[in-house]
Amino acid sequence: MEVSAPGAPPDAEPPDIGDDETRRRLDAYKYLGAPERLEHLAIMRVFCGTLLADLAVPDVMAKLRQAGGPAVGLDADTLTVRLEQLVQWGNLLRSSHTVKASSISEYQRSRSRYQLSKAGERVQRDADGVLAEADAAREVSGELLALVERGLKELAERVTAPGGIEPQDGLERVSTLFVQFTEFADSVRDFYAYLGQVLARYDLDSTEYQGFKELLLDYVEAITEDVSFRAPRISAALDTLWPHLPALLSRLDVHAQGLTGLSAEGDGRPETRVQRSRGREQADWEGLRGWFRDADGQGSQVDQLRDATLRALQSLLANAKRMLRSATGEMSRRRDLLRLARWFDEAAPQDAHDIAVAAFGLYGARHLGVPPATDEVVPAYTSWWTGPVVEVPVALRERGSRAQRGRASSVEDHSAQKRRLQEAARERAAARTAAADELCSASGHFADVRLTSSALGLLLELLATALGNAQLRRAHGGTEHRDADGNGTTQGFGLEAAQSEDAELGIRLTVRRTAGARTVLHSTDGDLLLDDLELEIGRTSATADGQAEVSVS
Repeated sequence: MEVSAPGAPPDAEPPDIGDDETRRRLDAYKYLGAPERLEHLAIMRVFCGTLLADLAVPDVMAKLRQAGGPAVGLDADTLTVRLEQLVQWGNLLRSSHTVKASSISEYQRSRSRYQLSKAGERVQRDADGVLAEADAAREVSGELLALVERGLKELAERVTAPGGIEPQDGLERVSTLFVQFTEFADSVRDFYAYLGQVLARYDLDSTEYQGFKELLLDYVEAITEDVSFRAPRISAALDTLWPHLPALLSRLDVHAQGLTGLSAEGDGRPETRVQRSRGREQADWEGLRGWFRDADGQGSQVDQLRDATLRALQSLLANAKRMLRSATGEMSRRRDLLRLARWFDEAAPQDAHDIAVAAFGLYGARHLGVPPATDEVVPAYTSWWTGPVVEVPVALRERGSRAQRGRASSVEDHSAQKRRLQEAARERAAARTAAADELCSASGHFADVRLTSSALGLLLELLATALGNAQLRRAHGGTEHRDADGNGTTQGFGLEAAQSEDAELGIRLTVRRTAGARTVLHSTDGDLLLDDLELEIGRTSATADGQAEVSVS
């Protein structure tokens, strides 16, 4: 009989089952890498969803349609091919279920029935776990370590007490103890695998680095301290229990044999490999003891936990040094290169050439810019091999550069030009300010004054902006006008009050439409006549100027 020990140390060698048996068991993973892997996954989930599933092709098709997904469109023939392939890989078994059919067609549809194999169920369960939680950060169940310590102390006290422990009580305590310990050890292993995956990155930004730094300094430190605090106590409890362990295991075997009777020899039954419950074999206890104490000179799991924490801190320091170097210009370009590689992968061939040129400056071959003689015209299609020879200057031939040797000229001083531009800008601003003051001073008697060219230009600028901001409204009753023939027409729309202002100059213009109004503006550039419009010009802030806005018609 071969007995596998789930609680054995991590470095324990698997039983020797032969190369052929190893290949046969590994075939159960083939469906996860096949081109039809999504359909195979859906089929295996149908079988794993029911205990002792014994399904025919129509049953599987009905469950696939009910569940939906990539295998919902499979017909009976294709589904049969998929099921037979899973049987060949060892994930499914042909069922020996007796078929009861009322017709030949029903017998042909139902004669092939399938059920789940043990290897297929185990592989599918692990695959679903990887797909669901592979990238998640699993919390360490630290509270289970305290329960393991308490359970070992109570078990040692009851075993060493006079009369020993009751077999049923001992079986329950041992099973509970190993379930708690296995869950704690698995959570530690999963968490540190996730931590190593994160710290292996060299493109962490400051925000990510801050989050992982707090994770290491707080969470990991709490885990390490808790394990270091409880490891000596658990080792002491195991030392007390160890001399009584063989008798305890024998007593438990007598009380509850479980499936060990299947492996009995000499009764004509074939030999069966049995996987015992955790804690029922000496190897399980050796694995538990080796987790907290160095039993074989290779270090305990507690020591490995400390080493892993130290390596995590070193990785954290390496990321900190990288970010410090990035502040001085020595930043890693890994993220930029990955983004460039993605652009190359998604680009068309011609676009990929353009990206390469822009990224690396690797242009195609070009002719040297040396002009030939003026009296010698060479066509563009002439080859270099047969074309005339051109004299190349010595500087270009020897140094590959046309630049003159010697001291470089000094940088040209543009301060005078900057002063001229600043002075011109100040003059323009002063002219606009004077024009704004002129418009405000001339308010109320535009017909009696002659505006300068700059004042009229500013007024036209404000008027154009105001008319652009104007809103039309339908006039009530309309305004009657006479055309050239004396016929009456009705004006259907009126102009709402439109405004424009210049906040820098502090001036505002308001335009209103009034029937029969005439506004005449005299200037050095000519006269401007505005029909049916009234203008109001004033300052944008009456309190700042000490005067109210002025209305000009």
